[in-house]
Amino acid sequence: MRKNNKITALYADPRGEIFDAPTFGAAARIGSTIVRLTPADLIPLPDSADLMFLPSRPAVAFDRNNRLVTLEGNAVSAILPAGFTRTHLPAFDPDRRAEQPLPLFGYTAVALYKDQLHVAALQTDELTKWDPLNYNSSLRRRIKRVKQALPDNRLVDHLAHCSLEWHCLTAQNLFYHRWEAGLPTSPMCNARCLGCISLQQSECCPSPQSRITFKPTVEEITDVAAYHLRDAPEAIISFGQGCEGEPSLAADRIAPAIKRVRSITPRGMININTNAGYVEGLKALVDAGLDSMRVSMISARPDSYDAYYRSNYALDDVKRSIRYALDRKIFVSINLLYLPGFNDRAEELDAWLEFLSQCPVGMIQMRNLNIDPDYFLGTMPKSDNQALGTKKFLSALKNKFPRLGIGNYSHYDKE
Repeated sequence: MRKNNKITALYADPRGEIFDAPTFGAAARIGSTIVRLTPADLIPLPDSADLMFLPSRPAVAFDRNNRLVTLEGNAVSAILPAGFTRTHLPAFDPDRRAEQPLPLFGYTAVALYKDQLHVAALQTDELTKWDPLNYNSSLRRRIKRVKQALPDNRLVDHLAHCSLEWHCLTAQNLFYHRWEAGLPTSPMCNARCLGCISLQQSECCPSPQSRITFKPTVEEITDVAAYHLRDAPEAIISFGQGCEGEPSLAADRIAPAIKRVRSITPRGMININTNAGYVEGLKALVDAGLDSMRVSMISARPDSYDAYYRSNYALDDVKRSIRYALDRKIFVSINLLYLPGFNDRAEELDAWLEFLSQCPVGMIQMRNLNIDPDYFLGTMPKSDNQALGTKKFLSALKNKFPRLGIGNYSHYDKE
């Protein structure tokens, strides 16, 4: 049977059942601009992706005359697993705005193509370690084993909760005793990010998980970190998880813990995921023996950066932290919070090219920004420039900096 090569729109009924609209072409968004999807935009829906509908947001599509029409159903979105970067957002009727922001997920355009679901995305990293199929099995037995090895450790209890309740993969890796394991330490933060997944202002979208409520001791941090690093394969411990604030604010506990861990074992990598705004805290952690630093950024332009982070530090502080780490041979990557139609604006790209010339980090880790696109774009600085598109944005970075790695998460490169 010959496959249908038309790119067909999808919609969902009020119960969430998804249908295709055979006579309508699929639409998508780059920022606020609605475009028609082409074969070059699409890859097959990854096995571990999820589908969801967008309530109170009527789907739109292109008719046979290439006119944009509203369908009788809600827009449909894909949520991608790690290793994939979206290039287009789901499209819905721009004249029927919903009052309630969407939950904090990374919404991706999805369509039917060649009788198969496809998404508007690129595969930007290998999936093996972070494939959800490798998680959520035999967890309770594994948690019991670690609790026996590390009794009365509040961090273990917290990470067990994150594993079972939030299905956090970095938390689960502690109990699987492998790869990158998260060590949350800080209930405090020096920023109020629009897309914070652990704490949100009441008028915004609800956070999908709760923040850690206690301050782990140096002993608790040391015991968990040493347990993981001593003999777990390709072991990484990472401070700065989705269930905490800014870890550098806990430098008075993390720095001595790093020193103690390194007196126990030289194995594995010690990483921090940070906004890098607290320069003195980052310096203390680097000097204590940090191996790598992943810095969360949404923009290299001060006005865009400030609009998102709403912090008590400046972008220049972030640059100072990065320079300090680079000068001491720490591997630094940028965790780029990415939304098509914003980061790929010409002025954003120009700022990134200048930033990377000043701060030659080793890697850009693409992160699909979990936020309602309309809420985000309505808050961030406006632009009259047309977005370049994700592929052109990434190509421009690689052309200017050929040795710059592009991926989605930290890779083990020690021993």
